[in-house]
Amino acid sequence: MNVESHAGAALNMTSSWVGIASLGIFLIAYVFIILEDKIHLRKSKPIMIGASLVWLLIAIYAHSKGQIALVAPAMNGYFLEYAQLFFFLLVAMTYVNSMLERGVFDSLRYYLVSRGSTFRSLFWTTGVLAFCISPIADNLTTALILCAVVMAVANGHARFVSLCCINIVVAANAGGAFSPFGDITTLMVWQAGVVEFIEFFDLLIPSLINFLLPAAVMHFFVPRGVPARTTIEAPDILHGGIQIVGLFLLTIMTAICLHFFLEIPPVYGMLLGLGYLKLYGFYLRTRSHGWTHGTENPPGSTDDPYDFDVFSKIAHAEWDTLFFFYGVILAVGGLSFIGYLDIVSHAMYGNLDATTANVLVGILSAFVDNIPVMFAVLTMQPDMPHVQWLLVTLTAGVGGSLLSIGSAAGVALMGQARGYYTFAKHLIWTPVIALGYGASIWVHLLING
Repeated sequence: MNVESHAGAALNMTSSWVGIASLGIFLIAYVFIILEDKIHLRKSKPIMIGASLVWLLIAIYAHSKGQIALVAPAMNGYFLEYAQLFFFLLVAMTYVNSMLERGVFDSLRYYLVSRGSTFRSLFWTTGVLAFCISPIADNLTTALILCAVVMAVANGHARFVSLCCINIVVAANAGGAFSPFGDITTLMVWQAGVVEFIEFFDLLIPSLINFLLPAAVMHFFVPRGVPARTTIEAPDILHGGIQIVGLFLLTIMTAICLHFFLEIPPVYGMLLGLGYLKLYGFYLRTRSHGWTHGTENPPGSTDDPYDFDVFSKIAHAEWDTLFFFYGVILAVGGLSFIGYLDIVSHAMYGNLDATTANVLVGILSAFVDNIPVMFAVLTMQPDMPHVQWLLVTLTAGVGGSLLSIGSAAGVALMGQARGYYTFAKHLIWTPVIALGYGASIWVHLLING
């Protein structure tokens, strides 16, 4: 039991009106999150309001019991945890947006589209790239870029598009599972110090199995032949594009080295890396036609290849996701303070063996966003061996592939390939994906147990 849970236990809130009301508020907020695509209400709004109401009720109840001093330290602890993750993700998003604006990903897309590959080779190429890119970039961005490639060459071939999208979602989620940079859940595990950076690579082979096994089965259903050639103009990588890729890799190495050698939290290395980008952005602006001496943010010219503004890339970060993350951490933290997560921890990790519980965590993440699920597990801190912490990292990362709604990549591709990739089409292949899910767990326990 953590410090916050001890404080909450002293107030005995689980069976009180504040506990029941807080649980109801959280469930109502999550219903709105699930219905995001139907009602077009961004998911950050209900969970932020829900989190605030939960802690407001906790504070009112604690004040009535003369224990208000317990609340602020608990809130500050959760907020500090969120702040570190917020700035880590903000830097990563800024770099990805910079590479998008410089045309790095457009050039990759053009290269794939112009090769004249067969349907089956494109199926494997996009899948392998999704698996290889998502450990560095996030799985959502990776999936969107490669889906654009598929849509560009498909020419309305529905079966090819649906199979490729399923393969991309599975590959992107699997690739993100063995890297702290591949998914928010793995980043949370790394930031919490539960799994060290180098230890994530113990999940490489299980993640590879999770991707390859379903892909090998789907391969035989991908149509043969070559798609009709699509003529698109070759895009140019703007000045600094390749250098920004190098700076992003340097930023990742900085965060890893500072954490490994000096035990400095990774977020500080990422913020140092943002300094690299800002300094290089200043260099680009000095070569811009719109730059004048002494002007920090000149107007620039829309057709000036040197025009680059870091702050515009920060402005285009996924703010809804970042604030959703705030709501999740504070809301789940509030339920932990009340004492509900101790009850759940005892029910799952007390009555079930750790392997069964962690497999269920992955299945749950196919229905519920894996961020609150993983944060709940980290908050509960169940007593289990290191191999089981690796297992829950794997299952929470790849379990979302079981359904199209189980991951951000799947939800995004349903919108991008609307009509071609749907919940029902993904569901048809769920048994095959589940085969890969089970095989990856078995391989992990075999080689890492």
